[in-house]
Amino acid sequence: MRREEKRLLIHNAEIVNEDESFRGSVLITGERITEIIRDGEPLPSADEVLEADGLLCLPGVIDMHVHFREPGLTAKGSITSESGAALLGGVTSYAEMPNTLPQTTTIETWEDKMRRAEEESMGNYSFMFGATNENVDLLARLDLKHTPGVKVFMGSSTGNMLVDSPETLWRIFAECPTLICIHSEDEGIIRANKAKYTALYGDDPEVKFHPLIRSREACYECSRRAVAMAEETGARLHILHLSTEDELSLLKPRTAEGFRSKRITGEVCVHYLWFTDKDYERLGARVKWNPAIKTERDRDALRAAINSGLIDVVSTDHSPHLPEEKVGGALGAKSGGPLVQFSLPLMLELVREGIFPIERVVEYMAHNPALLYGIEERGFIRKGYYADLVLVDPHKSTTVTKEVIRSKCGWSPFEGETFHSSVVGTILNGAPVVRGGVLDEALALRSKRALTFGNRLPR
Repeated sequence: MRREEKRLLIHNAEIVNEDESFRGSVLITGERITEIIRDGEPLPSADEVLEADGLLCLPGVIDMHVHFREPGLTAKGSITSESGAALLGGVTSYAEMPNTLPQTTTIETWEDKMRRAEEESMGNYSFMFGATNENVDLLARLDLKHTPGVKVFMGSSTGNMLVDSPETLWRIFAECPTLICIHSEDEGIIRANKAKYTALYGDDPEVKFHPLIRSREACYECSRRAVAMAEETGARLHILHLSTEDELSLLKPRTAEGFRSKRITGEVCVHYLWFTDKDYERLGARVKWNPAIKTERDRDALRAAINSGLIDVVSTDHSPHLPEEKVGGALGAKSGGPLVQFSLPLMLELVREGIFPIERVVEYMAHNPALLYGIEERGFIRKGYYADLVLVDPHKSTTVTKEVIRSKCGWSPFEGETFHSSVVGTILNGAPVVRGGVLDEALALRSKRALTFGNRLPR
């Protein structure tokens, strides 16, 4: 029997989907969900029954902001290694960013990544196209069926892809046929702060000065300019990795029309919901990201913005670096860290602490990414949709140690943390690629698919 004909029954789970939780089962035929059976209803026949009593069944996480480091930086991570880490964390689909070597700023380099992923990815894949000061004319040639958005670095970060020409930025906002996703930090403010703190504290000030150099003012000013341009041009703007309370004033909650009525949206990454600037003392450059982690007040405001619907999606900005690259201060150490394997357990820990209801986690990590980016037939547990599912044991703890870390770089900012839930199963296009917390690499490589974007929101 071919795999696409096999009937797999996920039996007796606590299903969390579309703002409700209920006991039930999910029948998968081939790659698709064919029935959702509530507790007490007759069960269909199946070729295999996967018992899920006591487990949560959620839609697979969609992480639309990762850096998998291939090509050119594969000592840190590869498409294979990092997509494997993602599956172990319940992340079934991803969008990878363009600041690799070479950068994904031509049609040819984007096509090269798609070819690599077809062979090497262990999860459903897509790749952002990177804007530069010179490539605006290529935006009209993008494969919109497979390209989730255009990444614009309005502040420089890892990879030196800064777009700083005002004329180019205006053209991007006026002409881009898809979602514009920005790294938002004002370069002039950062440079002035850098000069100030190096004059006071030397060429590489302590990492605690990182949020003062890449300051809240730098974040707000750049986001303010981007919002103004989007409003003038009619562009759809998505502000990545929001890190400050201040920027939330630039956003509006969704109306009953959902994302069709909201042209300016925002993302928060899990590290801004977990860490604060107090953690620099304890963890040093392990918690150094661009934008910088800010204060407890900022963290709490970002958490509240998820509950209020002001922010729209949660992702990771997963960015593996080698341990030796994370040594140094505010300017010497690389910014970024591996996160994708533990993002869902982290968010479920915040549920346990009473910060969010679990339905909100599913909305922000699966439903909303699918809706915002227009991903076809994913992000929900619905009849006819691809069967991307994650099974979580809410009573089995996970302690992050080097032995359990899948990312190629071999470390995690969460080392030593204990999360009180564990991903024990991941279903990818109907295939149980993670069972009992163990990844079947060969099955995952056969089962992944390219994401398609057919429900794209209009300009």
